[in-house]
Amino acid sequence: MVFSDPLFLFVFLPLLLTAYLSVPLAFRNPLLLVASLGFYAVGEGKYTAVMLASIAFNYCTARVLDGATSSRRKQMLAFGIACNLGALVFFKYTNFLVAEINGLLASFSHFRLALDPVHLPLGISFFAFQGMSYLIDVYRKEVPAERSLFRFALFKALFPQLIAGPIVRYPDVAAQLRNRHVSLNNLTRGSERFIIGLSKKVLLANPTGAVADQIFALPSTEVGSSIAWLGLACYAVQIYFDFSGYSDMAIGLGRIFGFEFRENFDYPYIARSVTEFWRRWHLSLSTWFRDYLYIPLGGNRLGPRRTYLNLFAVFALCGLWHGASWNFLIWGLWHGTLLAVERAFLSRKLEGKHVVGHVYALAAVGVGWVFFRAETLGQSLAYLKALVGMNAATAGQPVGFYVTNELLLVLTAAAIGATPWPKRILTTFRESVPGWAALTSLLLGTSVLLLSCATKVAAGAYSPFIYFRF
Repeated sequence: MVFSDPLFLFVFLPLLLTAYLSVPLAFRNPLLLVASLGFYAVGEGKYTAVMLASIAFNYCTARVLDGATSSRRKQMLAFGIACNLGALVFFKYTNFLVAEINGLLASFSHFRLALDPVHLPLGISFFAFQGMSYLIDVYRKEVPAERSLFRFALFKALFPQLIAGPIVRYPDVAAQLRNRHVSLNNLTRGSERFIIGLSKKVLLANPTGAVADQIFALPSTEVGSSIAWLGLACYAVQIYFDFSGYSDMAIGLGRIFGFEFRENFDYPYIARSVTEFWRRWHLSLSTWFRDYLYIPLGGNRLGPRRTYLNLFAVFALCGLWHGASWNFLIWGLWHGTLLAVERAFLSRKLEGKHVVGHVYALAAVGVGWVFFRAETLGQSLAYLKALVGMNAATAGQPVGFYVTNELLLVLTAAAIGATPWPKRILTTFRESVPGWAALTSLLLGTSVLLLSCATKVAAGAYSPFIYFRF
């Protein structure tokens, strides 16, 4: 079950919110925990046991770590991180590793490793990282270990952020797990944020994703330069509005139930360098790698060479975090290389050249998206050739076949929505229009958006869940 499913929108959420507002305060956490586990179990069934095991393990390990002597603390932390990583590696990378090993064996032996495909539990990358950051925070004595198993379980399983992030850190919500308020302002602002996120997903990401999927599925002989650029543009729109849309929905749902989550996207496509892009893209992930890997490795404190090595290591792991394939690794190394080059000299060259910097950043990120989206390395290279006109297409439809009036409207709305202007206009509107008029207008606007989304969802429109790979 995901946020854009009819079951979630028309059954789960209304029933849960009604019950949540009806029960006494003491029952709200248990209700939310049961609902969150049920939300996960609808999609994962027996693999909900993986989530429950992660909860129990990290709770017990943190309690032991909190009370351990100084000589045992590092050992307990290493054990806790190793187990979280071990589970992540097993479920996420076993199939990839077996396939690669069998590929190597095929060149000199008839022996093959035989293993049934390992299921990838939804959200395991998110809750594994969440568990590791919690243990590290307890080790650093930034927070005490949570005493209540039920509160800790709610922190780990809280359904708004469970399967698609953002990666919520325990210090950010520790106080809210004990005491939070559900107010009319939180309900209205949270609902507004959820509807905006749902609109990003259903009205912008899904239709552009459908076109991107069609183009990326074409054989290379049918992909000319113009079609390749259209496919890349559509995928760039899809991945941003899908990711940021789910984050908006999570933040909005959290606020409805009294939680304040940090922002996860800050208009990354307005960046003028790849360094700035990563200060704006998927903030909960990029800051996780910064705080728990890059800085402990030495960050930029040990000289240029070590800094570049740290950047390569961090972004190689960032790529592999997204998925078990060589393409994801190359995507990570591409970004690590760009950050190193910018730190070495390119940032100084781009200083003050805003238009050039913006075009460069979009092009560099776009090249990375090719590796992120393509299924194989060969397809990635063929697609890059098509972008620069080196892939002589001999068949296929003209680009006008894909460019409908609806797609042009969606791409125009996406180009505007990828900038801060809509938020600024909304803020100015709230400040300049009388309260009742602003409230009525916003209610009408969000109602139109919700009705449009509900119509698409009820009609069974194309709606992929791209987080399943992560």
